[in-house]
Amino acid sequence: MELQQMRYVLAVAETNSFTRAAERCLVVQSALSHQIARLEKELGARLFERTSRRVRLTPAGAAFLPAARQCLDAADRAAAEVAAAVGEIRGRLAVGLIPTVAAVDIPEALRDFRARYPHVRISLRVGASDDLIDQVEHGALDLAFLGLPSTAAPHGVAVHELARDRLVAVVAPDHPLAAEPIADLRRLATEVFVDLPAGTAGRSQSDQAFAAAGLTRDVAFEVTTADYITRLVAPGLAIAMLPAAYAPRLTDVVTIDIPDAPTRIEYVIWNAATLAPAATAFLGILDIPTTRES
Repeated sequence: MELQQMRYVLAVAETNSFTRAAERCLVVQSALSHQIARLEKELGARLFERTSRRVRLTPAGAAFLPAARQCLDAADRAAAEVAAAVGEIRGRLAVGLIPTVAAVDIPEALRDFRARYPHVRISLRVGASDDLIDQVEHGALDLAFLGLPSTAAPHGVAVHELARDRLVAVVAPDHPLAAEPIADLRRLATEVFVDLPAGTAGRSQSDQAFAAAGLTRDVAFEVTTADYITRLVAPGLAIAMLPAAYAPRLTDVVTIDIPDAPTRIEYVIWNAATLAPAATAFLGILDIPTTRES
């Protein structure tokens, strides 16, 4: 069993195509198919079901994939550690972030990082805070930037607090609230809201604040990105609550202070047990120590 064979299996599983997998791996399709066939013979099981229309994992293939990913990640980490020992930072850097991260200018940080470490492959994944914590804890991400209600904190990962922030109301320019400098939760509770899905950390901070005040609100729209929240707010379909530090990035909406607004904390997290040289270097760009763990 060879690492390259595992890479071919992973490419086919991710593209659902031998042709696209071969293109990704920069080999001819016949060579990729041959190596996968050799691996299947060695394992004594077919990893893929192949028809003229589709390619999909067999149960054996689905069982093989997680271990193959772990082997490839371990090999990449080993190569990166060797490179770091001789003064080079290589390998991959997988970063997760919430859509409303505001404490760090991620594009600017990545620009500085790429200028200093051009041989690192970087991937970005946008998601919900709870999912990002799980992915960092289990090694799918090296780092993640997230926001949680001030009543919560990440567990099972190394944690560095970046900033504390309050939510503000976001309304359409012609909304009656747009002319008011402030609006408390009781006033906002009479409006129709757009928010993140129920159960997410971004939604919980608002839900908890209204519940603590003995109020209920009408969340008529649920979306998964802050960008789409503002797209529904701008034409007057609903109002929203978003982090104050993120609000200056918005256009075509008006922000209003909330005196009893919920608060949140932004963190960067990582897995101290598997922190790769590239991730350590990225945290160094941000002047963040890597010795603290929750």
